[in-house]
Amino acid sequence: MSTTVTSPSCYHCGNPVPSGAPWQIKLDEIAHPLCCPGCEAVAHAIVDGGLESYYRYRTELPERPDERQAAKAETWSVFDDPGLQAQFVHTDGDEGFVRATLAVEGITCAACAWLIEHRLNALEGIQSSAVNLTHHRLRVSWDPNVVKLSQLFAELAAIGYDAQPYEPDQAQARLQHEERMNVRRLIVAAVGMMQVMMFSIPIYVAGPGEISADFYALFHWLSFALATPVVLFSAQPFFRNALRDLKTGVLGMDVPVSLAIGGAYLASSYAVLFGVGEVYYDSVAMFTFFLLFGRYVEGRARRRSGHSGNALSGVLPVSATRLERDGSERILPASELAKGDRILIKPGHGVPADGIIEEGESSLDESMLTGEYLPVTRRVGDSVTGGSQNMENSLIVTVTHAGGEARVASIVDLTDRAFASRPRLAQMAARMAHLFVLRLLVVTACVTVAWWFIDPSRVLWIMLSVLVVTCPCALALATPTALTAGHGQLRKRGVLITRADAMESLSNVTRVIFDKTGTLTRGEMHLVQTLPLPSPSAPVELLELSTERTRAIAAALEAHSEHPIARAFRPFRDATLQARHVQSYTGAGLEGTLNGATWRLGKPDFASKTAIALPGAGQWLLLSENSEPRAWFKLHDGIREDAAQTVAALQARGLAVELLSGDTQEAVESLAQQLNITTWHAGKSPEGKLERLRELQAQGECVVMIGDGINDVPILAGADVAIAMNGATDLARTRADAVLLSPRLMRIYDAIEISGATRKIMRQNMLWSVCYNFSALPLAAMGLVPPWLAAIGMSLSSLVVVGNALRLSRWRTSPAPLTASTHPVSA
Repeated sequence: MSTTVTSPSCYHCGNPVPSGAPWQIKLDEIAHPLCCPGCEAVAHAIVDGGLESYYRYRTELPERPDERQAAKAETWSVFDDPGLQAQFVHTDGDEGFVRATLAVEGITCAACAWLIEHRLNALEGIQSSAVNLTHHRLRVSWDPNVVKLSQLFAELAAIGYDAQPYEPDQAQARLQHEERMNVRRLIVAAVGMMQVMMFSIPIYVAGPGEISADFYALFHWLSFALATPVVLFSAQPFFRNALRDLKTGVLGMDVPVSLAIGGAYLASSYAVLFGVGEVYYDSVAMFTFFLLFGRYVEGRARRRSGHSGNALSGVLPVSATRLERDGSERILPASELAKGDRILIKPGHGVPADGIIEEGESSLDESMLTGEYLPVTRRVGDSVTGGSQNMENSLIVTVTHAGGEARVASIVDLTDRAFASRPRLAQMAARMAHLFVLRLLVVTACVTVAWWFIDPSRVLWIMLSVLVVTCPCALALATPTALTAGHGQLRKRGVLITRADAMESLSNVTRVIFDKTGTLTRGEMHLVQTLPLPSPSAPVELLELSTERTRAIAAALEAHSEHPIARAFRPFRDATLQARHVQSYTGAGLEGTLNGATWRLGKPDFASKTAIALPGAGQWLLLSENSEPRAWFKLHDGIREDAAQTVAALQARGLAVELLSGDTQEAVESLAQQLNITTWHAGKSPEGKLERLRELQAQGECVVMIGDGINDVPILAGADVAIAMNGATDLARTRADAVLLSPRLMRIYDAIEISGATRKIMRQNMLWSVCYNFSALPLAAMGLVPPWLAAIGMSLSSLVVVGNALRLSRWRTSPAPLTASTHPVSA
């Protein structure tokens, strides 16, 4: 049983503790109060690190934090306010966890991402944390009953990273500021390198006695003056990051880099001041320049590859024109739009929210969202997506989803979720990079000791060469750059990967399973025939319902469904008919009450207990009243234009293609024959589909499932890779590993090819990185690589990795085979 010490002073720093402050540290079964989240984070770091003796034997309190730190602590506590959190904190599942995306400053490489994730994931109450290295964003999920958001900010600050809720405009401004500073550092390093080399070359080429001692001293002092701003300004990020890594006990890649730069500069300065030893200012300036140049190119490449993802964050227009009830127009921030608002979208303007067209007809450019560059025509009743551009005529749209609920917002959220997990190869590369730094320092120490006995005059520059040439930058960049480029290429083609491990699974796929309705077919059902049926038990005047009446009853039932079939009955809705207690039976149909009777609409064996033959070929639904057949409805759904081409392309790639549907045998068999699919199954319930999937997986198959409806959710959840169509239900999208933003099925073929290419490039990058480091290390240890050449070699190795990954940005999928069946056909 712990007891709380009531004290007005913070146990860590001695500052007054605010009344009711929740922060504390437990030591020797006694809970001591703390004044702020920052002290709590530091105190826990000390105790959890086994250094609790610090508090037992200290003789004085540490220095008090300055007012700026105190202000930061107050800012962190403000983020615990529920009203403020409502703007950027969202529920994450049904287990009480919440999630948020934070913009983090100071991230420079994969080591930073590892440090942040390692530190946060060690906290109690944290479900997961993942850094998006490309966009400098952190996605974190936590239990608010165990850990507060202010503690997360304090933890990040304790290891040297400032964070705040992600806001696209502010985050983009910070990235631009960092990029400008990087350019300035690069310019200073370049100018310094050129000038230092100008004074170093005469010393290298001059023979004995050709340069007087005064000129030697002059050139060295000039080199000192030019190299100093390079080290103190241009190399500042390396020292800052290395100091942060040492404080947290994690050896990142900047530690050997800082040792090399700082060691060479200090040794050279000592030689200039006291006239003892060699001068290495040229190597210092060259190493700093090449390292900065390599990281600058790598950073630009990452941002360019991820540009489409960034663009989505700011794709919604800032303002909108809302139509008031009196007919007047009011311009207001798009963030203030709400469901039900009527907005005017003029030609050339962007669509500020998702909605349905109430008046007008125009062409919309949806390339930012779907990757399709041809405008699409939208009419009254059609849906429009926020972020698309109106091309021709004015539209009046009724808002259905605005702000954080818009489709663009969900796409950004799914993109962040994709980086919350990493493929096996990426995880292995990250572990190798961090272990390599420690081993590099051990090897460097051994080489230094050996050369101390062999030739002490060469110890310093050989040590620098070993530190520099074997820096594992290329190894750390091997997988993140390839994944970023692969994601960017898929995004351009209208394929949104929502889980990162889907990339690796897609590259191993052996079988592709398609659903029928809404997947291989357009999902745009049309009612083409209605056959009312007489009811023997009904009064004579109601023996046969009218065609209009049966359609209206069916529409009343389907008004409660999101299935593509429901769209076929929308034109026949009657406002006076409202079905009650409507229940959906997955894969069978709908049941509801209307005017005291129980109506069913769906498959014949579901709608009626009595056996009844189909009236003809095609897809038929039966409407029944109290189990008595009342009408037949024939539906027609056209096949997607590129369905045959997609199937042929997948088969030509050596993949097995299968059709798995809950539709009738006649409809499924007809479609399979038209698309040349030899393996097909009809009349499958969701449980039957899942059973078929398990059977294939037990045989060692890696299965991709493509579907769109609620009845596809079980098999989507069980598939190795689940792909949801662009018109899929929300539930199907949440269970999918990838979402097609475009209606074109050929994007599936593109996704499989690009995923295979991404995996291949990841392996190439890792192989190159490992071979380079193991080849360069013995050469540097033998004294065959001078520091300036080591700097060039290390930078070039990183650029090779980045350049190889950027090939994905220019990737062209191999031409799909054209067959006689690639022309549009109908179901």
